[in-house]
Amino acid sequence: MSGAAATPGNKAIPEFKQIMGHPAPLWMLFMTEFWERFAFYGIRWALVLYIVAQFHGGDAVGQADANLIYGSYLALVYAGAVFGGYVADRVIGYQRSILVGAVFMAAGLFMITLPNEDVFKLGLATIIVGNGMFKPNISAMVGQLYSLHDTRRDSGFTIFYMGINAGAFFAPIVTGLLAQEFGDGSTPAYKVVFAAAGVGMLLALVWFFIGRKQLKGIGAPVGELASPKRLIGVIVGSLVVIPVVYMLLRLGAATLQIVLSVMFVILALMLIVEGVREGKVARDKTIAMMIIFFFNILFWCFFEQAGSSFTFLADQIVNRDFLGFSIPVAYFQSVNAVAIIIFAPLIAAVWVMLGKRNANPSIPRKFGLGIIINGLAFGLLMYALSQLLDPVGQIPAWTLLAVYTIQSIGELCLSPIGLSMVTKLAPTRLVGLGMGGWFLSTGIGNNLSGIFASHVSGDAGMSVASALDGYTSGFWILLVGGVLLFLLAPLIQKLMHGVK
Repeated sequence: MSGAAATPGNKAIPEFKQIMGHPAPLWMLFMTEFWERFAFYGIRWALVLYIVAQFHGGDAVGQADANLIYGSYLALVYAGAVFGGYVADRVIGYQRSILVGAVFMAAGLFMITLPNEDVFKLGLATIIVGNGMFKPNISAMVGQLYSLHDTRRDSGFTIFYMGINAGAFFAPIVTGLLAQEFGDGSTPAYKVVFAAAGVGMLLALVWFFIGRKQLKGIGAPVGELASPKRLIGVIVGSLVVIPVVYMLLRLGAATLQIVLSVMFVILALMLIVEGVREGKVARDKTIAMMIIFFFNILFWCFFEQAGSSFTFLADQIVNRDFLGFSIPVAYFQSVNAVAIIIFAPLIAAVWVMLGKRNANPSIPRKFGLGIIINGLAFGLLMYALSQLLDPVGQIPAWTLLAVYTIQSIGELCLSPIGLSMVTKLAPTRLVGLGMGGWFLSTGIGNNLSGIFASHVSGDAGMSVASALDGYTSGFWILLVGGVLLFLLAPLIQKLMHGVK
């Protein structure tokens, strides 16, 4: 790649060694994200089950509360990316933000091993603050390895997305085995799960600390951003923010939804104002990005049932005997990752093939397709819960395995494309904040997912009737949303001014 090429921020791109057709630092970022996702997904399957077991004495009445806490936690994880993106853009740079975030995430993961509800939520708050500085910035750095019009950008993000899902695949299997090995036979050792995730986060920290030299200055702090005082200020500020996030977790999902919505409006205004300053084209691109953010909320509201209502579904209403093997609840969380690893190269190849024929779907149509496919997964659940129940009121394991697989295909039409989209459409001086906006929209969807999951579980815990009612609603909402986006696609594409 020519050193004369420019990043979205108009900075020269260094000459990188190419590995498998992509800049060598991509693979370092790939492995850093692998270990961070190992940590994140290592606890995903256990959180709601742990909350019910530890803080509600195992009573199914606690499922609704567990779903709401889980949804709020995920929402704040992604909402924190807004501030993390700003910190990287304007305060300490991308590399330092990633390192500081990794330290806080590891600390939070070890904190939640302590069996006290207040300490547990304080640990979740620490993870949230750390993830906010880590997640958006490592994704933004992938975009900085390529020039704006480099045709490899989408495939580079898809490769990076495979790193995410490789970590997500191994994490539930490893932590699930540890939970059973160190459990007492009836209750899994959730504390060991959380500790193992903490170790994974430390590995991500060390990997990036050593490997950042490969970046040749990309994301490194320059000028005022390199000031040690700024770094100390961010660390102190993060320690101050943790109790604030803790209070947001305690406020509840309904109040949090108001807070997140206000944040989203403020962020949208900041991005649009910056777009207006850069000119009509930048303004239109920013507006197009915000419209797609709205539909992103819809997608993740229902996709993120995976860690909440789908977990209780697997635990209680799915007959987990499959091909002579009883599938542990934790293992269902790996299905998404397996599907991503299998289908990501295939779908990336399809986009490339269609691009060569000038038939590659526009970004809005890819998003619409992802939403509709997500709806099909809920359609399968509708069918299973109404037509495939066995005499004890359970559905076959293959149906939930298929649901995760279908959702994963929908995810591949949307999520990796979304990461690439932000680096193409966001105002050039606020790419990190734009990436934060992407994760904030995901966070809003996640908070709504907890509210939706609490409805699915009902007042006394999940039943076949409550699950069927909830998942039927999900099917129709997604179907209507996906069709609407297809109808709006020409208008959105016009606002994107040729961005593919």
